[in-house]
Amino acid sequence: MRSVSAAVAMAVAMTASLAVSTAWAQSAGSGQPIPRFVALNANEVNMRAGPGVRYPVEWVYQRKNMPVEVIAEHDTWRKVRDPEGTEGWIHRAMLSGRRTIVVLGEEITLRRDPKEQSSAVARLTSGVVAVVEQCDSKWCEVSASGFDGWLPRNGVWGLYDGEVVN
Repeated sequence: MRSVSAAVAMAVAMTASLAVSTAWAQSAGSGQPIPRFVALNANEVNMRAGPGVRYPVEWVYQRKNMPVEVIAEHDTWRKVRDPEGTEGWIHRAMLSGRRTIVVLGEEITLRRDPKEQSSAVARLTSGVVAVVEQCDSKWCEVSASGFDGWLPRNGVWGLYDGEVVN
């Protein structure tokens, strides 16, 4: 009987902790929409286990402009998800509103104009980060690795379906 009540007490405590954690993650926000995409603002950015410097660093990103998705906020901290699905907390000073995308898959062709028949400017391999100038429903004008041109929206991460970027 004792082990059953201890298990019930533990389950209640875990449920209460989860409810507080979820409410806490959404409190004192910036007023910006959630979710939204942002970019890393420095060459070295710490992702922490929780929203504060007292939480351990779980990951160190070394990729300025890499897109991440803000999925929650707490005070000056943003809970983000990276292109591989890893989640953690980053201070807002380490994030930029600049829109960027990262190439997924093998390779994608950067074209001179937003048409499949347009001449190739460069071939971007998996993991290349591009700064977004604008996107319509099918194409994005980007700058990547010293090249400017247009990419088809499929094969990249950092945009929502149907999202237009001006």
